[in-house]
Amino acid sequence: MNTEPADILLAEDNPNDALLTIRSLKQHNLANAIVHVTDGQAAIDYLFAKGVYSERDPLDLPKVVLLDLKLPKLNGLEVLSLIRDDPRTKILPVVVLTSSQEESDLIESYQIGANSYIVKPVEFEKFSAAIYQVGLYWLLLNKPPISGKKP
Repeated sequence: MNTEPADILLAEDNPNDALLTIRSLKQHNLANAIVHVTDGQAAIDYLFAKGVYSERDPLDLPKVVLLDLKLPKLNGLEVLSLIRDDPRTKILPVVVLTSSQEESDLIESYQIGANSYIVKPVEFEKFSAAIYQVGLYWLLLNKPPISGKKP
């Protein structure tokens, strides 16, 4: 398991969407270190250095979490809630990146504390462009209140 610090934690169970996301970010040189997990429990384990990630330094947080809602084990809303309930990750930027266009998912995501909600475009070019914009904003333009690294 990857215990290195990440620029991005990608929680995505669809292998095609994960591959396109990682490829787009790397193609545009937006992220050197991407950790990809395929279920919600693995995302929580990574962030809080539990289970297979217990050797990871929990103070080395990613710059942003890209979070799908439809994840196995813990769904994205449960993951988001756990992130927001813990003082160590309360202000960690979380971008919901999902295929869900349900108004209830959108509202609940923002109520829990999502920083952004993006519906994944179906077309390859639009998907790639959306990921580029997300990476550009959250990794280069956004000024977070925490650096994601320990002092």
